[in-house]
Amino acid sequence: MAGNGPFCTRVEARLEALLSVPSVLLTSSCTHALELALLALGIGPGQEVICPSFTFVSTANAVLRVGARPVFADIEDETLGLDPADVERRLNERTAAIVPVHYAGIAADMDRLLELARDRGLKVVEDAAHGLDSRYRGAALGTLGDAGCFSFHETKNVTCGEGGAIAIHDPELARRAEIMREKGTNRAAFLRGEVDKYTWVSEGSSYVLSDVLAALLDAQLDKLEEIQRRRALVAARYHDGLAAACAAHGVRLPPRLEGREGNDHLFYLLFPDERGRDGCMAALRSRGIMAAFHYVPLHSAPHGRALGNGAELPVTERIAATLLRIPMHPLLTSEDVDRVIEAVKGALA
Repeated sequence: MAGNGPFCTRVEARLEALLSVPSVLLTSSCTHALELALLALGIGPGQEVICPSFTFVSTANAVLRVGARPVFADIEDETLGLDPADVERRLNERTAAIVPVHYAGIAADMDRLLELARDRGLKVVEDAAHGLDSRYRGAALGTLGDAGCFSFHETKNVTCGEGGAIAIHDPELARRAEIMREKGTNRAAFLRGEVDKYTWVSEGSSYVLSDVLAALLDAQLDKLEEIQRRRALVAARYHDGLAAACAAHGVRLPPRLEGREGNDHLFYLLFPDERGRDGCMAALRSRGIMAAFHYVPLHSAPHGRALGNGAELPVTERIAATLLRIPMHPLLTSEDVDRVIEAVKGALA
């Protein structure tokens, strides 16, 4: 089945209700949602976009794909989101937009980032790939900036294998994005019966989600409440079981912050040093427990270095060297979680 069919329309309406936003457009991935947001906002060659280095490659690739230059800023130690103070230091006359990433579904400091953007006339595109059903001061992540981008990749809380979405408040921006998503045509208006034929009216590409995948996503949204309930139980069990042992060894757990309602997308441990992280990771893997770090910072990756950014990002580098993700998904049983807890405790002892 082609894209932008009846299941797509249904899911978009469900997401609009969930997020309390007037327009949601499904896309073939969050990567494409980010590209589409930047294109629709008119970001392009000669401009710079500030984003974290501690993120998946799609955040920076989307900037490159529209011809702009990604500028990497450091992250906050507590939220692992963009540090507004470091963002401000990197602003210049070429800066056109800021792309905050809500790591692990925990909101970045959106008050200060939005204030910076308003003061300087910058656009804000939220990378909420981790953030569906998370909130910041009561507002859904992905609805605070000019556009918000979501992922339905197989690793996310709600999935259709591969897929994404863009949430938009401004009707004119939504209209431009809708046209660009349909290869630069007004096909969506034609399907709604608003025009008697459709034609090429703008630049664009093929960003629509297949209706087959939208049907899977529709079924997943039916289970959203149960998925989130199960994830919350796993996270609570980890917190209760690991808090004392981790505190005794200087290991930090994901923060619980006032005004930030997370979605338990990831559960991670932050060690005092890289040696402790790597030792725990090896110990868990030796017992058949999946444990992984996150991420190789983009500014230190081969292509990031080739961009010549020259960024000094000490918090990013320290977090990347000391963060360990442990299993987190809604099908984990109490016995599974207890096994992980005991393995972590054993590694710390």
